[in-house]
Amino acid sequence: MSIIPAPLFVENREGQHTLVDQVRIACDGKGTDAVGQYLADHLELRYEHQSGVDIAEPSSSAGAGDILLTRVTEPLESLADLAVPSEAYELEVAEDGIFIRALENHGLFNGVQTLIQLLPATATLDALSLQCVKITDSPRFAWRGVLLDVGRHYFSVPFHKKFLDAMAFHKMNKFHWHLTEDQGWRLEVKGYPNLTEHGAWRGREGSTYGGFYSQDEVREIIAYATERFIEIVPEIELPGHCGAALASYPYLGCRGDVTEVPVHWGVHEDVYCAGKESTFHFLEGVLKEVISLFPSQYIHIGGDECPKTRWRSCAACQQRIQEQELEDEYELQSWFIRRINRFLSGQGKQLIGWDEILEGGLAEGACVMSWRGIIGGVRAARGGHDVIMSPTSHCYFDYKQSVKSDEPGAWYAMLPLEVVYAFDPVPPEPQHEEPPTPMSRSGDGDSDGSGMDVEASSNGMGDGGGVSHTPAYADWTLPAKDAHHIIGGQANVWTEYISDEDTVEYMTFPRLAALAEAVWSSKANKDWPVFKSRLPAFMKHIEAMGNKSRALS
Repeated sequence: MSIIPAPLFVENREGQHTLVDQVRIACDGKGTDAVGQYLADHLELRYEHQSGVDIAEPSSSAGAGDILLTRVTEPLESLADLAVPSEAYELEVAEDGIFIRALENHGLFNGVQTLIQLLPATATLDALSLQCVKITDSPRFAWRGVLLDVGRHYFSVPFHKKFLDAMAFHKMNKFHWHLTEDQGWRLEVKGYPNLTEHGAWRGREGSTYGGFYSQDEVREIIAYATERFIEIVPEIELPGHCGAALASYPYLGCRGDVTEVPVHWGVHEDVYCAGKESTFHFLEGVLKEVISLFPSQYIHIGGDECPKTRWRSCAACQQRIQEQELEDEYELQSWFIRRINRFLSGQGKQLIGWDEILEGGLAEGACVMSWRGIIGGVRAARGGHDVIMSPTSHCYFDYKQSVKSDEPGAWYAMLPLEVVYAFDPVPPEPQHEEPPTPMSRSGDGDSDGSGMDVEASSNGMGDGGGVSHTPAYADWTLPAKDAHHIIGGQANVWTEYISDEDTVEYMTFPRLAALAEAVWSSKANKDWPVFKSRLPAFMKHIEAMGNKSRALS
């Protein structure tokens, strides 16, 4: 049975169920009709028979050929105790019908995705037989994310919808939308129109290159994602990676001399001025519009790769350090993030930032996305903060997939499929109780000033988040009592080296299948050779959805 990600429990049974060309989908429970309509639309789109799929109220018993979706009113013992009950489901293929039961509609939707995988990628609905089976399933983690970087390159609204469809098929539930960068601002902000009139465009080969999403387009994409039970988490980068904003409103920088949107990749020294009140007036105005658009409980603020060069020579920033009695520019960054965190908390939102937000002290209630290895995430989890693991070693899909010279992607790193599959978001446990580790500011004895030890970081993810011999104590080990703070993992599709939509898909598939199993399936059900045997049938569905992919080798 070629299901990806691997379900929690599978019970193969005798007999078969045959779907005829007149398929009746019955829906029982509040909101189930939307899930039923999704399945009906899929059957009509994918298969030759485009009639006979009907949404109907359930009868006393399901007849032959029926698919019955039921949102149960009383907890099912088999689902209530699973890791994420709201996304759990039971799928039963019996001789007299197909039955999907769940506590919530999200669970029903996940069950529908599994049912679609049981069907062939392309076929007619007449005389289509399925082996009888009972599947009980639930994800291991609540956060199963994919980042798409549209700051470096703009991608169309239809492409976003296709990408979201593929995410749903992989049972991924968080779309991290990287909307602002040095090289482009992609979100319409009505209070600051120059962000898209000027900041969304840059010079490229003698012409103007870029684009942006109107607020109506954003609402359209959010609605599409919501129908697929995907939460869109917007990222508005600060205090660094903001060159497009500085070019649009130069007064936001320390020197006020950035007038053109940067065209080169890398880390730029010009960042938001932390000493000017006008900076925070601007950011709060932008974030108010972001909050009005995005229903997500999370707002990602970046917080990564913020050079301190401009702050060190800026009179306003130095005055801020003195007034706030801060030790240095690292604590100034922490103060900056804490101020934004207070604003977001006042709006009922939770801040997420890359692991650099640990520098100078972590803001109360902030969630850390750990990308420079896992040590930042470990420190945050030990301190009682929720963590999303997304280390470069396993989750950066901009990295090349082989050493071939014509392989697209970042020239300096490689991430093959098997390494993605080895990812485990939860670090290994120490062998004994370890001493507390303070979340100290960056630069205090760390060999690279990153807040993480380089040697430990290089060893910390050697084998899917663990190592063959776990030392009694290491910075990358996590006590079991803190493991619940690891809420999931995420793939990141950065686009410095990915300029078109076909290449986005090539870099994403099939690696997303490997990561989906890493964040959905139980550790006991992960098996690399078995996964490889299931992958060809799965990829036929991905290709039938119109996606490009890297050929399986």
